[in-house]
Amino acid sequence: MTDQQIVKEILNSNSQKAFVELVDRYQPLVVKTCRGFVASYADAEDLTQEVFIEVYQSLSNFRNESKLSTWLYRIAVNKSLNFVRKKKRESVLQSIDRFFTGGNRGSQYFDIEENSNANPEKQIQKKEDKLILKQAINSLPDNQRIAFILSKYQDLSYKEIAEVMNVTVASVESLLFRAKANLQKKLVVKSKNKP
Repeated sequence: MTDQQIVKEILNSNSQKAFVELVDRYQPLVVKTCRGFVASYADAEDLTQEVFIEVYQSLSNFRNESKLSTWLYRIAVNKSLNFVRKKKRESVLQSIDRFFTGGNRGSQYFDIEENSNANPEKQIQKKEDKLILKQAINSLPDNQRIAFILSKYQDLSYKEIAEVMNVTVASVESLLFRAKANLQKKLVVKSKNKP
């Protein structure tokens, strides 16, 4: 079934089978997109569920002016950005709370990939490098971060990124150029500050 047929089935017949097919088809794309923004795979999966709930609730608003995947990218990016903003606010509030109470509540957890064959020191270094890169990406301005994640994590073309972000291809090129330059600066500073 094509995307248009799936959407039509869901809207006209409220077909669960068609919705399951839509989810099966696009779940990996949505998870990967969300994972580009958030620190843990569990958060990415939770966001993916929220994305598909919104898709189900607002599918009647989809006007077929763009590809279904483009619409899904937009929803996934918006959900992810809102999640990251909320986490930042919570983090600030927790820091203030810890300052005044001396408590150690609200520590953050990050996914750790295990590889029993690797050298433990290399594993730790690799995890630290991933965390530093993720933090550097998350510190980019929103438009640069979105363009970078869609380009590097999703391998979208400039034209596809332009459609998702509703900007010109030239804007995407500029955003990616600035994102890479900013990341280089941030990572150079981080590496100089390493013991």
